[in-house]
Amino acid sequence: MKWLLSSAAMLLLAACSPQADKIYTVDELMADDGLLARIIGECRNNPGELRDTPNCRNAEAADGKLRLERMGKSLGG
Repeated sequence: MKWLLSSAAMLLLAACSPQADKIYTVDELMADDGLLARIIGECRNNPGELRDTPNCRNAEAADGKLRLERMGKSLGG
């Protein structure tokens, strides 16, 4: 009986906890322009809370890499 009550309590607590956002890699963000734009927009609209989150750091890195790639192509590289 104790096992059943503790299992039910754990299930209820797990259901009430906030869902964690998926952390995207730099490569995933470079491949999806819409997702990259959305994440960068969110990060720039709330830098105090989101600046140091993994998704914001990865989005900034992906944006920088894409800019360098575009610059290289425009220069004939």
